[in-house]
Amino acid sequence: MYKIVRKEVLNEQVKLLEIEAPYVARKAEPGQFIILRVNDEGERVPLTIADYDREKGTVTIIFQEVGASTKMLGALNVGDSLHDFSGPLGIASHFENVKKAAVIGGGLGTAIAYPQAKKLHSMGVEVHVIAGFRNKDLVILEKEMALVSDRLIVTTDDGSNGTKGFVSDILKNLIDEGNTYDVVIAIGPPIMMKVVCDVTRPYNIKTVVSLNPIMIDGTGMCGGCRVTVGGKTKFACVDGPDFDGHQVDFTELMRRLSMYKEQEKNHVCRLEGMVNG
Repeated sequence: MYKIVRKEVLNEQVKLLEIEAPYVARKAEPGQFIILRVNDEGERVPLTIADYDREKGTVTIIFQEVGASTKMLGALNVGDSLHDFSGPLGIASHFENVKKAAVIGGGLGTAIAYPQAKKLHSMGVEVHVIAGFRNKDLVILEKEMALVSDRLIVTTDDGSNGTKGFVSDILKNLIDEGNTYDVVIAIGPPIMMKVVCDVTRPYNIKTVVSLNPIMIDGTGMCGGCRVTVGGKTKFACVDGPDFDGHQVDFTELMRRLSMYKEQEKNHVCRLEGMVNG
């Protein structure tokens, strides 16, 4: 059993849990993920590792309550335990010959971008972080990001917090200012990552994205998380989640992510006994 040692409510729908999982914490690296089950009848939920502490033996996850399983997860408190907590899974992010980086998080993707920025900062890399949200009520990890970046720009679509605008526009401005980045890391909604890649492509800036398509088993056997990268089929769980953003077929990815949208509207959840919507 994996005990919860810390819980934070980051906003109305997003929560943070720090889990006692020493074997996972020992091997965890930025970019990797875990698969958990709340109880022995629960579904398998993949979540990217938001942070880890090897000395304490803990792993931090940040999630949005969107369905029965994440609502059950969010209802747990300090002292409660999870039934399963498997990982670390996926290939860890690799940072080689990087002196200056831009790390971009969109919405909940900021939780995944944070460990990337933290790792780069610990390596002595100059890190510029751009964190974008729809409005001020959805902003998360602003203080944490400030501690692991040399420059932090928080943006909101409506201008209610920080700078008004989209992360892609901020990135374009930073590049035009003369910032030469060895790598841009973009994590967030697929459309955001696609637009960021469109910005960096003319400048030939290496751009890494983290893909989180439908995942089931996390071992590559089910094929649910297949994505097309460079014209070849890859599996996000074992070949990723990090990929060269300039090689990703985002059109296909977004089409696959929305293919069950109609069914989800009228699906009767056996865990909740109610219609989703």
